[in-house]
Amino acid sequence: MFIIDPHCHMVSRTTADYEAMAISGVVAISEPAFWAGYDRTPAGFIDYYRQLTETEPKRAAQFGIQHYCWICLNPKEAEDLGKAKEVLAEMPKFLSCPTVLGVGEIGLNKNTPNEAKVFQQHVQLAIDTFKGERGRGGKHHLILIHTPHLEDKLKGTKMIIEMLKDFGGAIDPGRVLIDHVEEHTIKLVKEAGCWAGMTIYPISKCTPQRAVDLMELYGSDQLCVNAAADWGVSDPLQTHRTLLEAKRRGHSLQTLLQIFYNNPATFFSQSPRFKLRKLSIQET
Repeated sequence: MFIIDPHCHMVSRTTADYEAMAISGVVAISEPAFWAGYDRTPAGFIDYYRQLTETEPKRAAQFGIQHYCWICLNPKEAEDLGKAKEVLAEMPKFLSCPTVLGVGEIGLNKNTPNEAKVFQQHVQLAIDTFKGERGRGGKHHLILIHTPHLEDKLKGTKMIIEMLKDFGGAIDPGRVLIDHVEEHTIKLVKEAGCWAGMTIYPISKCTPQRAVDLMELYGSDQLCVNAAADWGVSDPLQTHRTLLEAKRRGHSLQTLLQIFYNNPATFFSQSPRFKLRKLSIQET
């Protein structure tokens, strides 16, 4: 079956990982901007954005995978407001690139005032730089949001949802995907009308078993599964392992197709830059 991975940091992966993902059925990847393991200079971000928009699409294409990305200053580097101002000033030129789906992964790391301020600046940028896209409508670029790690996750998720509400009608929750949800945050996200992303890590966040539990408890609507493979202990095939766990429990092909392909296709297709369409069972 075909798979779209909505959140995978391929700059940290090898070409062998691309090949393994292609063999396992991955046909498209969405790569949010994130932390490189060290704090970059503003010039370093420009080079990184070029890597996301120029280099990774070519690497992915060698294996028949479509590569899309997001542009932002990751919340781990949001404490320095001066640097944030410089980086945000460079973002509009990259938001217009043909494989960029929107602003992300923005959010919170330690729930600090500076992180919150930079989050709000990103959201405003998503509004201000959106000129409307032919045939799709919308009030702002798509937004992909990182929620903090476990000890700060519930508080941070609540803060994020409240900050989005502060923008009022300028923000459409159906154009927002809040990622790394777990048992104590998924309900908050779905009740806010946003899309929810479940990240599958070998030693943290959700396991395949917990993710399928959440699918069964909260339904498959506006729900995506991703591997978020990065520099740390992670595995780009965790999305596929979650599909296999759902299949083992007897979930129908229709449900698997919805969660692992059609849901991300539906969310991403709000941008005309995304070139894949939803599929029927007969086409898989």
